[in-house]
Amino acid sequence: MALRPAIVVWLVLTTPACATDWRILPAKSWLGFAGTMAGAPFDGRFTHWEAAISFDAADPGHGHAVVTIEMASAVTGDPQKDRALPQSDWFDAKTFPKATFEALSFRLKNGNSYEAVGTLTIRNVKKEVTMPVTIETMGDSLSAKGQLKLVRTDYGVGQGAWASAQWVALDVMAAFEVIAVRE
Repeated sequence: MALRPAIVVWLVLTTPACATDWRILPAKSWLGFAGTMAGAPFDGRFTHWEAAISFDAADPGHGHAVVTIEMASAVTGDPQKDRALPQSDWFDAKTFPKATFEALSFRLKNGNSYEAVGTLTIRNVKKEVTMPVTIETMGDSLSAKGQLKLVRTDYGVGQGAWASAQWVALDVMAAFEVIAVRE
């Protein structure tokens, strides 16, 4: 029995698009942050994190990504900061061991510039965010990078005496660069 043209069109229009799944290459990827303390800039990285990415440049709206970060893995190269960051005044990694960023979709801006639209959760505080990202796919590889400016106290990072900008600036830049291969 042959399908009628109207049924074929209906099937094509109602079948959800499938984005390509990508596997992160950890040795070629990083996730970090930058801030200012006592007027001096500093930066750091998270050494333990993972990401699941589904993305197709032909249909970015059906893309999705979930990044899970182990907060106790933050390192800056400064032993004092590295000891302080997991503590209750900052990330409180014992109570809130993980932070997550979930991109629910991607919006094409132009060329290979997109916006990752989703949520960021740190210390159990979940906020909607839109992160500018650059994504390039070449055959079986994907390269993505982006950054997001946020106010640390919006997520409860910096408690007590650290809640003000007196010593540590409120603005923090989160940034990443990812290299991945097609699954």
